[in-house]
Order: sequence, then C-alpha cells, then structure tokens
Amino acid sequence: MRMLHVDSSALGAGSVTRELTAAIVARWQDAAPGLEVAYRDLDADPLPHLTAPLLGQADPVAAEESERALQQFLAADVVVIGAPMYNFGVPSTLKAWIDRIAVAGRTFRYTACGPEGLAGGKRVVVASGRGGVYGDASQADFQEAYLRQVFGFLGIGDVEFVRAEGVAISPERRAEAMAAAHATLPVPLPLAA
Repeated sequence: MRMLHVDSSALGAGSVTRELTAAIVARWQDAAPGLEVAYRDLDADPLPHLTAPLLGQADPVAAEESERALQQFLAADVVVIGAPMYNFGVPSTLKAWIDRIAVAGRTFRYTACGPEGLAGGKRVVVASGRGGVYGDASQADFQEAYLRQVFGFLGIGDVEFVRAEGVAISPERRAEAMAAAHATLPVPLPLAA
C-alpha cells in the first residue's frame, strides 16, 4: 500500500494540521507494516502557482515538477492532507498542488454525460485546523466543501475529515480541540471500490 502525506501549513512546528497528519501517518505505519509513504511539504517546497507559461509547458523544469506531483498522487492508495483553514479556504500552496493533480485526461475527463473522475479507488484523509468554530455546513466554510468537490470531481468518494476547531480561541480550547481530533484519527481499512 502506498500513502502520500501532504502538509501545507506555514506554521511549522506549531501547526495543528502537521501534528495531526504526523499522527495519522504514524497510526497507519503501525497498523500496516510495509506501508510506503511519500512526503510533500508545500510550505518548504511550494509548487509555483499556475501561469500561462506553466500551462503551456514552456518551462521544462516546471513541467517535470508538475508531472512528478501528479505521479505521486496517482501512485497513492491513501492521501493524507494537512489543510489548515486560511481566510475561510485552503492555503494557496495547497491550491497550487491541486492544480497539478486536477488534469484533464489524466484524473478527470469530460464526456457527453458530464465530467467523469478518473482517480477513484483512493482514500483521502484531510486533517483540518481552524482557528474558529465552524461546525458542519457553515456558510463561511469554503475549505471542506471545496476539498470534497475537488476530490469528488476526480472520482474519489472516500474523503474523511479530522477537524481541530477553535484552536485560536484559547490555549485550553486548543488542547481540547486537539484531544478531540486525536480521538477521531482514522484507522487503516480496506479501500472503497
């Protein structure tokens, strides 16, 4: 089994999502000996945002890096993503990575009946860190709905969120939120068909 571990927080060692993704990966490594884990840190090594030259593959080095990001994603059975909420959405570095994995003809295609995802059969686990409390279906949450839409569009229906909410309210609230999130960490299960 192959796992892709992606972190996008700019907060380094103080990051809620980095702590959660590390715990998720460690849990899976303990439960699934032989698990191969590829790691991508989008803060330390960001992909450039899309531009006309990038889309036109005018820069062979950038085109190669885009292909490498796509291949990492395609090779993974499980993708663990650290996605903090920044200004109600995802970090721009995570969006730049998504722009590399959402590729027409590779991870989705358009048909006469509408779009069809081509990257199904994967499990995605998103560690979400939020300074405030948004709960389920908040109109101010463009993070979780966006990620569900993107991965669903790519054909991945197995998307799970581990949330730590209210972490900026107080140190006590942060500790409570982290304890609650750690209590809900997913365990390795067979992949959905």
